[in-house]
Amino acid sequence: MSLNRILAIVLCGLAAPAPLTAQDTAARTVAELIATARAPWSRWPDFANYVDDVKELYGVNPATTIWHDGPRLSPQGKAAIAALLTASEHGLDPRDYDVALLERLARESVSTPLSAVDRARFDLLLSVDLIRFSDDVQAGRLHRHLLPSGGVPEPAGDLAAALRGTLAGNSLPGLIAGLAPQLAQYRNLQRALTRYRQLASDTSLRLVPRPGPILPGDTSSHVSSLRRFLWAIGDLDPAAAAAESPIYGAPDVEAMRRFQSRHGLQPTGAVDSATVKELSTPLSRRVRQIELALERLKWLPPIGQQPFLVVNIPAFQLFAFDSAGGAGAPALTMRVIVGKALDKQTPVLLEMLRYVEFRPAWNVPRSILMEEIVPILKQDSGYLRRNNMEIVGPRDRVMKSAALDDLLDRLTRGELRLRQRPGAGNPLGLTKFVFPNAANVYLHGTPQTDLFAPARRDFSHGCVRIEDPAALAEWVLRDQRRWPLDSILAAQRAKVSTRALLTRPMQVIIFYTTAVATPDGRLYFYPDVYGHDRNLEEAIRAGPT
Repeated sequence: MSLNRILAIVLCGLAAPAPLTAQDTAARTVAELIATARAPWSRWPDFANYVDDVKELYGVNPATTIWHDGPRLSPQGKAAIAALLTASEHGLDPRDYDVALLERLARESVSTPLSAVDRARFDLLLSVDLIRFSDDVQAGRLHRHLLPSGGVPEPAGDLAAALRGTLAGNSLPGLIAGLAPQLAQYRNLQRALTRYRQLASDTSLRLVPRPGPILPGDTSSHVSSLRRFLWAIGDLDPAAAAAESPIYGAPDVEAMRRFQSRHGLQPTGAVDSATVKELSTPLSRRVRQIELALERLKWLPPIGQQPFLVVNIPAFQLFAFDSAGGAGAPALTMRVIVGKALDKQTPVLLEMLRYVEFRPAWNVPRSILMEEIVPILKQDSGYLRRNNMEIVGPRDRVMKSAALDDLLDRLTRGELRLRQRPGAGNPLGLTKFVFPNAANVYLHGTPQTDLFAPARRDFSHGCVRIEDPAALAEWVLRDQRRWPLDSILAAQRAKVSTRALLTRPMQVIIFYTTAVATPDGRLYFYPDVYGHDRNLEEAIRAGPT
């Protein structure tokens, strides 16, 4: 053989790479997928938001797959798929995490081991879905950006590190449970979700609306189906549900009052048009309301064991909690009035209550000043005197001597402010609860106590009017000896304003949820007064962004 031929063979052998092992092929495939941040077989292929977590999970230069022992799915891989199967328990959609595809791949790999490339794709898809699921359980699909937090930090968390810990032997179910909101309300809603999904699957519970009301004592062919429905959802006891009389009697009326109270209606007991609308709402819609409530609870930062306040806008109620633990029963509940749905909506926010002010003055917001009061002042110069109002300038100096036309001009330009003095007619009532925020929203009393009577109470300009300011002040200040109830009542009667600083600022959550579960298992549904549920559904349908 010639020397040239020998050299050619030697050189060719030096240039030829060694064949890749299955492990090398799998690792290279994973690396290529991470580089593109796409899993083409997923329902949501783009995982750019999670690519750093995926890199950390595999390591910068992945040497092997994570969820496989050789060609087969490992016990940890099976546990990961099992964890994804619990998505519906958290109000999430298993389809978002490719559960059906992952289960099929797991079944097929038992009888026919996957190729190195397919195994890598399977492994990467499972990792991405598990990271996305863990994040959605912890922070919600919309990542709490719809709940302005006034600088309250998001909880620290390294999902990749936590998942790597499960590979070292920690419990994956325990990890998922720990990521979910540690709130009694969350657990109560999870139980309610299971129950209402079962109810929604029973087609016999669908009520057909009938024309005209059913009043106590009426005879109607619809009473029997109505009884069965009220029994199924827990408002009528079984003995009364078994009655065959077509008369809409006392047990039926009491059950209907319970239903109406749980659905934001006046508890009259009469089956009027508003009640029929709630009765005929598909139970699948109630399921969706619970799922949306679970989503919103995921946006909240950890509350811990400190006292906190919640205003639920659609419920028109305030709840005071001693802590986030226990069964979730509030220490104090009262009716509230919130902003008008049409044009003065109360914002959703999370802030810290700093102080309570007794006998507050009302600094008229500029929007109210320009839209409502200035036009009146131009026609009625006695309006200020009759309403105990004054015009103030810098350093709160009361403007007394200037001509009204000049004052109005300066008010219009924003150089002066309009203020109503403390008193019985002041729109803030006798107490104001202040948690500084960009929207200038706060809790306060009101002289218009008759407005607490209707079931729907969106009457304010955006702030939250509360039914019993003295009771709330007593609860908020209960750890301060200076402020027992008699001192609070005296401060409300005094001629001067008094400010009570909280020794420990308290979280105030102005929240929006149309489904609420109580510790005793009762479930309350409220109308979507601001359309936030509708907007949230649209955002969720759009998918991860």
